Amino acid sequence: MAEKTVAIKGMTCGHCEGRVSTEIMAIPGVVAVVASAEKAQAIITSDLEISGDAIESAVRAAGYSLVD
Repeated sequence: MAEKTVAIKGMTCGHCEGRVSTEIMAIPGVVAVVASAEKAQAIITSDLEISGDAIESAVRAAGYSLVD
């Protein structure tokens, strides 16, 4: 298992966290996501190597963006 933390801007509430989590969970290999609007981040646990592009696409699909 691998864990990756990504910074996300634009999340403000639990609904935002849910949207981000749902989109990231759709990435093959992702087994868990903990999104936090308060910390402006998501912690992703996966059993495969997940590309940064896949994560960025999922976050954008949820309506948010990664912090560079």
